[in-house]
Amino acid sequence: MPFKVPDVVAPGTLARQEQPTLPAPGGLTLRPWAPTDAPAVYEAFQDPLLQRWHARVADSESEALGWIEDWRGAWAGERQAHWAITDTATDRLVGRVALRQIELADGQAEIAYWTVPSARGRGVASRGVEALTRWAFDEVGLHRLELTHATANEASCRVALRTGFAAEGTKRGAVLHADGWHDMHLHARLAGDGGRF
Repeated sequence: MPFKVPDVVAPGTLARQEQPTLPAPGGLTLRPWAPTDAPAVYEAFQDPLLQRWHARVADSESEALGWIEDWRGAWAGERQAHWAITDTATDRLVGRVALRQIELADGQAEIAYWTVPSARGRGVASRGVEALTRWAFDEVGLHRLELTHATANEASCRVALRTGFAAEGTKRGAVLHADGWHDMHLHARLAGDGGRF
């Protein structure tokens, strides 16, 4: 039985092209991950604040390298896409931004991000989210992007609101962290929304 509604984005839209490098405001670049990023990823995940909001811990640089290999390979599967956020002038890692749970047919995905401790409070996460959001809507043709964060993570909430992701509600007991189940704020942005950009 044929579907009455066509795919929002055709399968293969991502996989048939190389993962792009994207400029971001304020001297930042979103680029595909490289194996040489493993030491910086390992170092980032030694930070207690980053560990608080993530379920994973990097025990070694080789484990971080395995993550990077998974992130690099995810592009072809069109279910996830991961970028390193770097300082354009030095290529120093300052964070990560990603599309997760990509559903091309439905035109939807989820934005995720983190920053290294030295980059916090400088708008790095917001600028990375802005650049990726613009590309996902304008170049890929997605319709809806979601962003979730633990209700206790006020800094992440500020990033969501600053980048035009409207608060839509609270998902109760939605994510298990080391300290127990967390309620999650759900934010979303539609391709037709006004605001930033």
